[in-house]
Amino acid sequence: MKRALERVRVLDLSRVLAGPWATQLLADLGAEVIKVEKPGAGDDTRHWGPPWHEHGEEKVAAYFLAANRGKRSVAIDFATEEGAGLVRRMAADADVLVENFKVGGLEKFGLDAASLRAKHPRLIYASITGFGQDGPYAGRAGYDYIIQGMGGLMSLTGLPDGEPGGGPMKVGVAVADLFTGMYAASAILAALYRREQTGEGATIDMALLDTQLAMLANQASNMLISGTDPRRLGAGHPNIVPYQPFNAKDQPIIIAVGNDRQFAKLAAIVGHPEWAADPAFATNAARVSAREKLVPMIAGIIATKPAAEWLEQLEAAGIPAGPINTISQALADPQVVHRGAQISAGGGALGEVPMVGSPIRIDGTRADAPLPPPALGEHGDLLREWVDEAELKRLKTMGIIG
Repeated sequence: MKRALERVRVLDLSRVLAGPWATQLLADLGAEVIKVEKPGAGDDTRHWGPPWHEHGEEKVAAYFLAANRGKRSVAIDFATEEGAGLVRRMAADADVLVENFKVGGLEKFGLDAASLRAKHPRLIYASITGFGQDGPYAGRAGYDYIIQGMGGLMSLTGLPDGEPGGGPMKVGVAVADLFTGMYAASAILAALYRREQTGEGATIDMALLDTQLAMLANQASNMLISGTDPRRLGAGHPNIVPYQPFNAKDQPIIIAVGNDRQFAKLAAIVGHPEWAADPAFATNAARVSAREKLVPMIAGIIATKPAAEWLEQLEAAGIPAGPINTISQALADPQVVHRGAQISAGGGALGEVPMVGSPIRIDGTRADAPLPPPALGEHGDLLREWVDEAELKRLKTMGIIG
């Protein structure tokens, strides 16, 4: 099948997670992604181990593998004028450039949006920073952990104050980075579509803090409508009850009651059908108000039987429920195995690399880039498109390219 972004070339100057996540998505959709890295060092995440993936003399952190599938790596020191000139020539042939340097950090190399787009107006230039290209914090470095705190997410995550272990907590993966990468990829796709009609490229300004606030979704809306900051509820839901884990006799399970009809079925399963007619519990709004009374009653009953017994009854009744799996358990789940979430790709300098693949399916075909994550500078031969053999050798001798 023809891949959606065939013939789209992406020059990836980004590193760590938000930018690489965006460009990996573009690679999965068929774009040619050329990752430019610093000779001898490369993307910081290559060194964020253990754990390590080792193949022959190559050793790279597992972290790097998660966000760099489908890319070709060239090592260029664009802190030098000759290196910067080479990257500028590469940008002239690119459809998209993605970077996540501090604001103004690429100007001295002539690799900023204004300089490149003045010469190449069809270029789509996407910048990803912590706080955006303007404003009082624009010059600050932005890190996911800091953004989770500043953007309100940590105030919602964790156990309530006063409970053992209570207090703000970050999410288990770098969601501000990941969401920003997804939003950046969406913006790039929109800009590519617009360019088809107008011929003009675009300058995209993505900020982790902006994205973090946008992804607060119903919690931000709750605050705007009520005027009250939401409180931490542990694993509970701010707008729905019961919608949380309960400890069965042998292990925890999640019960997610989404409407009053499901609650009536749950009430019958736990031996209290009268709850469905009780005004204190009959509607979701009533159950939210009665959370502190109702949840302990349900918890006491769920604790009397094994998880498998409850899950069988809940599934038969059409009540959403499930276990709390480890990652290895999740990847071994029959549904996950059937959908083929775990993939591997080989043929590169890093050998066979196990990964979680793309969730996107188009016309029944998974959108997984066929290339594995690259070793640093693995695809240096690509540079022959912009420099001749003698120049390539000279730049290597000078250490400008790796």
